[in-house]
Amino acid sequence: MKITVKELVYGALLTGLALLIPLVFRGWLQVYLPPFSATVGSHIPSMLAMFISPWVAALVGLGSTLGFLITLGPVIAARASIHIVFGVAGALLYRRGYLPWQVLALVMPIHAIGESVVVLPLGYSLYQALVVVGIGTVLHHGVDSVLTLGLYGSLAKAGLPISKLAPRH
Repeated sequence: MKITVKELVYGALLTGLALLIPLVFRGWLQVYLPPFSATVGSHIPSMLAMFISPWVAALVGLGSTLGFLITLGPVIAARASIHIVFGVAGALLYRRGYLPWQVLALVMPIHAIGESVVVLPLGYSLYQALVVVGIGTVLHHGVDSVLTLGLYGSLAKAGLPISKLAPRH
């Protein structure tokens, strides 16, 4: 699987956004109830990256992880590392022909369960992991999915259909 220059540029721009969102919106568009945090819009770069390629999705997920490591520390960064997993899974689903809304719905359980499981060995209770993080992630994923689908449609109307970058099989 080869990455094109165009994909790399879009990946770099989305990675920049993935880093900036937690840095700029810290304390503003953010809910923080340890071990859960939700920064509105923080999943949008990872979600858009899924519609470009698996490599771009992984790159943006790494950027998101780094942004949260800088702003909220290692526990939230560990949770953000799941963006790599659900991003690559979503990109593979998209390449198989699933529609954007289907991709976002199908990766939601991967996202929520992944973030729940990653906090368990860090000393959090089953309630905190499954209810606070798991259900919180489902709600946050849902909000950011709606925002992502709106942005995806707007980009297509503006003549920048990112969906045309990824060859669909």
